[in-house]
Amino acid sequence: MWENNVIFERVIEEFLDWMERPGLGRDEVRAVLDGIEAANAVTYGYGSKVFLRSLAECLARLRGRTANAREAARIAGWAAAFDGGTVELIDGVPQTLAELAGRHELLMLTKGEAEEQRRKVAASGLGGHFRGVHIVPEKDVTTYEGLVREYGVAPAEAWMIGNSPRSDILPARSAGLNAVFIPHDRTWVLEHAELDPADGKVLRLGTFGELVRHF
Repeated sequence: MWENNVIFERVIEEFLDWMERPGLGRDEVRAVLDGIEAANAVTYGYGSKVFLRSLAECLARLRGRTANAREAARIAGWAAAFDGGTVELIDGVPQTLAELAGRHELLMLTKGEAEEQRRKVAASGLGGHFRGVHIVPEKDVTTYEGLVREYGVAPAEAWMIGNSPRSDILPARSAGLNAVFIPHDRTWVLEHAELDPADGKVLRLGTFGELVRHF
C-alpha cells in the first residue's frame, strides 16, 4: 500500500557506492549484504534497526574489522530515512481501499518491528479502512491460520493481497486462502519465490487499482 523497500534500496545504493572499490564490485557487495540480511532476519526479525545492523556487519566483513567512529556515524545517519514521519503511498491505494471497504471486510497484516510499523500505519492515514491491523514478526502459514480462526472466516472465502510471493502469497495459499499477487519491481530480494503458474486460486494483477474490477 505504501512504498517500503524503495527506501531500503535507496540506502543500499549509497552503501554500494561507498563499499565498491577495485577488485570488489557492487554485485559482490550486494551478495554479501543479502546473505547477512537473510541470517539476521531469522535471528532478529525485520525493520530498519536490523537493516542498519546488517550494513555494519557487511562493512566489517568486507574490511576485516569493525566500523570506526566515522563509519559507524555514517551508517547511523541513515536511520533518518526510516523515521516513519511520512510514507509514500502507492498510486490509487486510498481510493481503492475506500471503495473496497464499502463492500468488504478488510484486515491489514504487516510484519516488522512493531513500533516502527505502527508509525507507518498512522502516517499512511489508511488504518480506518480496516477492521483490524495486525503487526507480526513473520508472515507464515500459522499467522494466516490464526487470523481466519480469530475472525471466523472460511479460508476459501478470504483473499490475501500482496506483492511478496514468500510472505504474502505462498503461506496464504498453504493456509487455504485465495491470493491476489500484485508484483512490485522493488520487492526485497529475500521476498522473492516462485509461484505455481497453474494455481487458479492466485489472481495476478498489474496495479492496486485493478482490485475494484474484481472485488
